[in-house]
Amino acid sequence: MRLPVLVLNFKAYPEILGKRGWALAKVCEEVAKETGASIVIAPPAPDLAHIAKASRIPVFGQHVDAVEAGQRTGWIPPEALLEAGAAGTLLNHSERKVAWEEMAIVIPRCRDLGLEVIGCADDVVEAETLAKLGPDYIAIEPPELIGGDLSVTTAKPEVVSGAVERIHVVSPNVAVLCGAGVKNHKDVRRALDLGTSGVLLSSGVVKAKDPERALRDLAKGLR
Repeated sequence: MRLPVLVLNFKAYPEILGKRGWALAKVCEEVAKETGASIVIAPPAPDLAHIAKASRIPVFGQHVDAVEAGQRTGWIPPEALLEAGAAGTLLNHSERKVAWEEMAIVIPRCRDLGLEVIGCADDVVEAETLAKLGPDYIAIEPPELIGGDLSVTTAKPEVVSGAVERIHVVSPNVAVLCGAGVKNHKDVRRALDLGTSGVLLSSGVVKAKDPERALRDLAKGLR
């Protein structure tokens, strides 16, 4: 992943299921190419392999399980993401929490396979603890602001700057992202000014009336 970065989590919104998600992935690729912005996308698991094969930008899973490949109905071992063409994965998003014991197992396994991990944290305390497990990136996202109209960089800038400081005390090499309510280039620029290496967002693009226009505006914040 090239920093600074926009990580777009498609989630499972109706707007991106099936071919609509394929189309949005193509838009992300075109915007990345034309603007020079680093854009990473995380589509739903059923579409990941198709999108990864068709895209020239990094594609991440939305989740990975701490299980070995084998007799595992309904689970997603790291090897499955790798075979599908993923470059990495989100982990412990507030909408898909993971036990610490499982993260302690799966993060090193992803590292051994060459999969990058964006570990998500709800607050500074969780972010600091997560840093001890050594993910490549930590995204700080207060759950109460996710999907809202007010960016964390405006509502709680001290949470972002505090997370950056405390994460780097524990693990200086972990890059910090932030999310929740990120909607425009000003939010992205504030995030970078607070010490982060980019943003993790979803509805600001996925549910926008014009996703391409929203994405191009967000990309301006990386310059």
